[in-house]
Amino acid sequence: MADKKKASDKSKHHAEHDAEEAPVFRSRDERIAAGRALREKFPRAEHAAWQPPAKGRDPIAILEKSNKDRLKELVPIRYGRMLRSPFTFLRGSAGLMAHDLATMPSTGIRVQACGDCHLLNFGFFATPERNLVFDINDFDETLPAPWEWDVKRLAASFVVAGRDNRLSDEEARDAAVECVRAYRENLREYSKMSPLEVWYSRLDVDTLIEMAPDDKARKLRQQLADKAHERVDENIFPKIVAQVAGQHRLMDQPPLLFHVNEADFEERARQGLADYRMSLPEERRVLLDRYRLHDFAMKVVGIGSVGTRCFVALFFSEENHPLLLQFKEACPSVLEPYAGKSRYELQGQRVVTGQRLMQSSSDIFLGWARGKQGHDFYVRQLRDMKFSLPVEGCSAVQLKRYAEVCGWTLARAHAKAGDAATISGYLGKADNFNEALGDFAVAYADQTEKDHAALVEAVNSGRLQALVEEE
Repeated sequence: MADKKKASDKSKHHAEHDAEEAPVFRSRDERIAAGRALREKFPRAEHAAWQPPAKGRDPIAILEKSNKDRLKELVPIRYGRMLRSPFTFLRGSAGLMAHDLATMPSTGIRVQACGDCHLLNFGFFATPERNLVFDINDFDETLPAPWEWDVKRLAASFVVAGRDNRLSDEEARDAAVECVRAYRENLREYSKMSPLEVWYSRLDVDTLIEMAPDDKARKLRQQLADKAHERVDENIFPKIVAQVAGQHRLMDQPPLLFHVNEADFEERARQGLADYRMSLPEERRVLLDRYRLHDFAMKVVGIGSVGTRCFVALFFSEENHPLLLQFKEACPSVLEPYAGKSRYELQGQRVVTGQRLMQSSSDIFLGWARGKQGHDFYVRQLRDMKFSLPVEGCSAVQLKRYAEVCGWTLARAHAKAGDAATISGYLGKADNFNEALGDFAVAYADQTEKDHAALVEAVNSGRLQALVEEE
C-alpha cells in the first residue's frame, strides 16, 4: 500500500509539474493584444522615471555585499578598476543596478535575461563552423527575469559611455534611443517569424560590413573583424606561455596570472576537468580527449568578475597544437534576490543553458563543473576570436551605429528565449518607449556618476581598499 501511495504521489507530482511547464498556445494577434493591454497597467511613458529609494540604498554596502564569495585578496583590484570612470563603475556594479531595477514597476513579462547587459558585453566570436558573428558574449548573470531590465541596463550604458567619450548629453541620449528603437523594431520582425527562423537567425560579420553606410565605416568594420580573427590560441599562446625545464608552462604575472600553491590543487583541477568532460556531448568529449592537460593557473579577468575564481588550463595535442580553456567561477546571479532562484542546482549549468538559449551559436567547448570545494564553474575557450569593440574615442555617429547593432542583437536573443509578440504588443509601433528609455538612461547615468563618486570617497576615507593598476 505504501508503495502504491508513493507511486501515486510521484505521479501526481509529475502531473502538476507537467501542468506548470506546459506552454499555452495563443496566436500572435492574441499575444500582441495581451501586450497592448499591459499599457493600461503600466504606461510606457512611466519607464522614463528613475528615482532612488528614499532610504536603504547605500551603493557601497551593496558592493561590499557582492564580495561575499570573492577571494578577498583580489577585491582591491576590482575596486581599482571600477574607480577609473563612471563607465567602469557601471560595468562592475551589475548587482547594484539589479537592486535598483527591482524597485521599479515591471510589465511582468519574463525572458531569459543576460543580467549584465552593457555595451561591452557584446562583440565578435567564432561559431563552430568558424564563421565570425556578432552577439552577446557574457552570461555570468543570466536568469529568467523581466525583459526590460536588460534593455534599461543597455540603454544606460550608452549614455554613461557617451559621457566618458565627452559627448553631449543629447548625443549620448540619441545613442540610447537608437538602441531601444532597434530593439523594438527588430523584436516586432522576429515576432512574425517561426520559432525555427528565429533560432537560425544570426548577425554575421559579412552582413555587418555590407550594412555599413559608407566606405569609411565599411573599412573600419573590416579592420575590427580582422582583429577578431587574430584573437586565437596560436596568437595569445606566446604571451602567456614559456618553456620551463623543457615543459610548456603558463607564465606567472602576479597579481593577474599566477599558479596556486596548494598541496592538493592539481588533484582538484584534474577532478574538475573530469567532471567538466562529462557535461559535454559525447562527440565533444572525443575532441577534448585529443588534448592533454599541461598546466593550470589562476587569472584575474574583467571588472565585475574580479575576485571570483577563474583559471586558465593549458592543453596540447599529440602534435603540440595548443588549446586554452577558461574555467570561470559561476556564482548565483545578481538577479536572483529579485527574480528568484535558478532552477539549476549547478550555477555553471545555469550560465551554459542561458548562453545557449540567448546566443545564435555557442562555443563547442562550453560546459560546466562543480569543484571539490563546492565552487561552480563554467568552461569555454579563452579567446577563439572573442573581441569586444573598443568604444573609447567613438564619435557620436559611431556610437549611435553601434547602439543600433546592440539593440538588434538583444532583440534576437530575447525573441529566441522569450515571447517576442507580447513584448512587441506592449512596445507598439510608435517611439513612446524609445523616448522614455532615453530619459531613463540619462537619469541613471546621473545616478552612476553619484555612485562612482561614493566609491571614490569610500576609498579616500579608508572604508575600502583599492589597487589601481598601471594603464
